[in-house]
Amino acid sequence: MALESNERPNRPIAKFESMLKTDDIYFFDAEDFEDIIHHYLNNGKIALAKKAIKIGLQQHPDSIELKLLNIEVLVFENQLDIAEQYLDELQILDATNEEIFIQRANIYSKKDNHEAAVALLNQALDLAENSFDIHSLLGMEYLFMDDFKLAKESFMRCVSFDEQDYSSLYNVIYCFEFLEDHDGAIVYLNDYLERNPYCEVAWHQLGKQYMYKKMYTEALAAFDFAIISDDTFIGAYFEKGKVLEKLGKYNEAIENYEATIKMEDPTSHAYLRIGKCHERLQNDDMAKYYYYHTVHEDPLLDKGWLAITDFYYRRENYTKALYYVNKALNIDGENPLYWKKCAYINAALKKYDQADFAFKQAVDLGNYELKTWLNWADVVLNNEDATSALQILAQGQEFYPDNAELKYKAAGFHLANNDIINGRICLMDALKIDIQKLPLFFEEFPQYTKSEWVLKAVEKAEKSSK
Repeated sequence: MALESNERPNRPIAKFESMLKTDDIYFFDAEDFEDIIHHYLNNGKIALAKKAIKIGLQQHPDSIELKLLNIEVLVFENQLDIAEQYLDELQILDATNEEIFIQRANIYSKKDNHEAAVALLNQALDLAENSFDIHSLLGMEYLFMDDFKLAKESFMRCVSFDEQDYSSLYNVIYCFEFLEDHDGAIVYLNDYLERNPYCEVAWHQLGKQYMYKKMYTEALAAFDFAIISDDTFIGAYFEKGKVLEKLGKYNEAIENYEATIKMEDPTSHAYLRIGKCHERLQNDDMAKYYYYHTVHEDPLLDKGWLAITDFYYRRENYTKALYYVNKALNIDGENPLYWKKCAYINAALKKYDQADFAFKQAVDLGNYELKTWLNWADVVLNNEDATSALQILAQGQEFYPDNAELKYKAAGFHLANNDIINGRICLMDALKIDIQKLPLFFEEFPQYTKSEWVLKAVEKAEKSSK
């Protein structure tokens, strides 16, 4: 039976949940049902939202708003055909309801037809009195289409409607960054801060833009203002620490990283930054202490293992460096930089087979740096395979066809392989490209510094370059 009004719970949500626990039936206004459903949707309680929709439509079968909420849930659950069928029925009843166009746009978005979604949202804009949410949806559609300029404009409109809409503010700055318009972002944020001088989010974002521009003094000031606006803003302390590192103020950087640890549970990233600062200060024991704390806090943070690797590599403790780079590779075996580091360590240990394998992995994963080709060729030659070493240099020349270093090295390798003809050809090519790098050839192959034919080739190249 239905309860009298004075027997019912005061709040609609509490009242609704009380009803679910009993066999009693409570009557709600359609607006109350809308509030209840929105509450459950916002909290991710879809099953309860669906139950509220079902009961709501039983009590208010003609409510268009409740029918639209039902369609919203159907779209969320990818029941798109049923949702479209219901929308067709609703559009006959109310052809000027902007929410119908919004839900149609959501369906097209789900089908990856973002152009059609944008067209429908623009129709909704023409009908809507409050267009705030529609501009936000438009911004997301433009992001899906990689149209960052129009996305930025849409999110800017959202911020102009509500300057506390930090989600849209972040999206505006994201668009500026993707467009590599850091100057534009700085102008926009400074203008925003003129109106909202105590917005820690905007100060934080402004500091990051100055960081991109390497304007470290300005970045430091921005992060300081973020901290003044909210002295518990961990992100501002962390970014301020990174700026202080750039300025060589490592002790002050450590203080800021430690502040983040005191305010919240320690993070591996904070430990890592503190370790790097101590290493710069040559506090080796403290650096090691924090590096090991990093991987203890997060054993899956490959950058932590790599920091320990680099620590030992710089101190020429290659055995330990190899142990720790393998830890990083076990976590991220698809990282070409880790394989390159592994190759250098194995080369230092004169484990040329392993170094050869590691360089190959690095290249297969997309590391095409000039030094990779040069050092890989050296490793293979040390493994007494001059033919493969020359093949590697030839591969490198495909990426760097006008690089003299590759040509000089190829000349030396050919000569070492008793291939005088190709050695001379490569040397003459290298001299034509850059005669100034000839000392690199003589440094690596000193046996040719007094070779008569080499000196004649150099003399000829010098004359032709004048």
